[in-house]
Amino acid sequence: MIIEEIMNTHIHTLSPDDTIAAALQLCRDHKIRHIPILNTEGILAGLVTDRDIKDATPSILQKENGAEELNKPLSLIMKTGVITSHPLDFVEDVAAAFYEHNISCMPVVKSGKVIGMVTETDVLHTFVELTGVNQPGSRIEIKVENKAGVLFDILQVLHHRRVNVQSVLVYPYRDTETHKVIVLRIRTMNPVEVIDDLKKAGHHVLWPNMPGLRP
Repeated sequence: MIIEEIMNTHIHTLSPDDTIAAALQLCRDHKIRHIPILNTEGILAGLVTDRDIKDATPSILQKENGAEELNKPLSLIMKTGVITSHPLDFVEDVAAAFYEHNISCMPVVKSGKVIGMVTETDVLHTFVELTGVNQPGSRIEIKVENKAGVLFDILQVLHHRRVNVQSVLVYPYRDTETHKVIVLRIRTMNPVEVIDDLKKAGHHVLWPNMPGLRP
């Protein structure tokens, strides 16, 4: 899935010369947490978050300086050198950038113009849908050798049972590089027969592994 499919295109922007008060009001009016700051040519100049605004907003103990502080321009508090994404970037690549740079949003830029915004909430929502955890079903974890054809063999077992697969994830096995763990989400609330078939076919089922399931 690409960013173009999940980004928010209804974005609100300000300029470096707009005031902190204007940004505060914009966040309150539209319930947003991130504001791209554009220069006079409409090019991204910086980014202001609700945290930046909160840090720059005087406390109730500083009422005498409140108006002066709130009337300062956003150029004084905005972050520059903003990390951006392209509408054709993959969602997982953007998620990796969020993790690597410890950020919570990215303006989406095409041909030098900001055309959207993607946040960590958008990415999380997308991963929930991609993995199928928001749908009824069961999760099965299988330890496999790191070689070609293993996933096909497992899917053949599921095909025999006519079980629909909602998602497939693969991640390294913790103890050795020679094995992987395949995580399946299948559309059935009772996976006992599927697990039994997998074990009979010689597969090592890690989860579920509970009393009552036949070895």
